[in-house]
Amino acid sequence: MARRVNMAATASSASPLFLREPELRRGLELLYFGNSHITRAIDRGLAEQGLGRAHHRALYFVARKPGLTVSELLALLAITKQSLGRVLGELIERELVEVRPGDRDRRQRLLRLTPAGAALEAELFDALRERLSAAYARAGQAAVGGFWAVLEGLIPEDERERIAALTGL
Repeated sequence: MARRVNMAATASSASPLFLREPELRRGLELLYFGNSHITRAIDRGLAEQGLGRAHHRALYFVARKPGLTVSELLALLAITKQSLGRVLGELIERELVEVRPGDRDRRQRLLRLTPAGAALEAELFDALRERLSAAYARAGQAAVGGFWAVLEGLIPEDERERIAALTGL
């Protein structure tokens, strides 16, 4: 008989020795598996479109900040120019993203979702929202704040301003 583990009960009782290796490893494993499961929630929808997770990340950030420049997206995704070019090329070809020149600097390439791109991004976000909302509800408000604080602590200081501007925080 398989042993059933109530992770919610153990999640709220972090050891007072939370900086020791076993606790750090547990946190890393939970972060890895949590991310793995939440991204699986959208894999089928992406596969049906012939797209991958890099396409989703690009759609997500362009949806969050319409008019995002290609350079800003490159910095957010932290991928090579070649990889971003391939991803954006496919999204543009499929008419999910449109590019227009900047108002002040015509060399700038500003990105926006098309109506089809906005619909796909919203569909994918709905699948993620269901899982994340359920996890937040189980954990409670204080735990969510702590979770955010830990994730923010993982972001290097010099990148926090760019991320804060994206999220409007």
